[in-house]
Amino acid sequence: MIESRTLDLSDAVQYHYGQFPPDRIDAGRLIMPIASASSALARYDQILKGMHNSEVLLAPLRSQEAVVSSRMEGTVSTLDEVLRYEADEEERGEETSGHYRNEAIEVYLYGRALTSAQRSMEQGAPLSSFLIRSAHSVLLGFGRGAQLSPGEFKTEQNYLADRMRRKVQFIPIRPEQLQDGMDRLFRYIEDENWQILIKTAVAHLEFEALHPFKDGNGRIGRMLITLMLWKYGAISAPHFYISSYFEDRRDEYIDLMRDVSKSGAWTDWIIFFLQALEAQAQKNLATAERIRDLYEELKRAFPQVLSSQWSTAALDFLFSRPVFRNNVFTKKSGIPETSAHRFTRILSEQGLIRTLEPAAGRRPALYSFEPLLQIVRD
Repeated sequence: MIESRTLDLSDAVQYHYGQFPPDRIDAGRLIMPIASASSALARYDQILKGMHNSEVLLAPLRSQEAVVSSRMEGTVSTLDEVLRYEADEEERGEETSGHYRNEAIEVYLYGRALTSAQRSMEQGAPLSSFLIRSAHSVLLGFGRGAQLSPGEFKTEQNYLADRMRRKVQFIPIRPEQLQDGMDRLFRYIEDENWQILIKTAVAHLEFEALHPFKDGNGRIGRMLITLMLWKYGAISAPHFYISSYFEDRRDEYIDLMRDVSKSGAWTDWIIFFLQALEAQAQKNLATAERIRDLYEELKRAFPQVLSSQWSTAALDFLFSRPVFRNNVFTKKSGIPETSAHRFTRILSEQGLIRTLEPAAGRRPALYSFEPLLQIVRD
């Protein structure tokens, strides 16, 4: 918690009390941006619907989104580092810091939080304040975040300051008014009278303006975008990742959100958000197509390379876990142990997997599936 007496509040913008939901939106300015964003999302969704298993094939994109979304909050890690931690966590069967940096663990937990929210909604849970708090408890449930009230709303005033943490840019809603603000937000989210893309834009901004938690608000707020687009049918599966667009335009992103509270500039914010959806849908589509094409290419090649009925099971495992310990491959792929060991040898010889760490004593080897990782890293 930043002490207000140490901060410069002279240029700070206050939360927009009494101005949510917005009643001043210029619908005429939104017609073309909505059409363009909707069209781009529809093209992206077509590939989601046509994928053999988007949950498997796009799993690495979720990890990459976790990296970028966390980086926006100052938590810097790499995709490879996070996937290594995930491989070790699965191999040991428990959360453990080991020799990994806290940053890698925090990014990994973002992916777990999004997956947890998705599973809850698939089981019938509504998109609600309770679900968001549950996701937050996973996000900050281990490591440094455990000291920052995971799953609990703030009880003290928080601030959004610049990177030097001295000049306050924005003062979120007061803690004593937060619950009413969250109730208004989720009533708005359930209001079927709003077009879904506009509603997602407005809800994301409102969540960030409420800033309900001590930490992790940006990550949960961007997670809300994916969950809303999925819940209300803009995409057929919860695989839409937007953080890279916001990171590339971080200053504009922040300034436009501040302008909503400062001068009611909701339309400008919504246009920016729709442009983000369009651009990111195009980028996600290009990446998803490359992943799909790689999968189809290897689906044809693996039976010849591995000479086994288990070739598709091996391929699906590699796409879902592009960094893995050898013993996890034998346990989780459903492939007989003898065949799994033979597969890792053959795939390594063929250059399809790379040895990151050789086996040492009782410690199994660590491998990476480079053809997929090269696409996701881009």
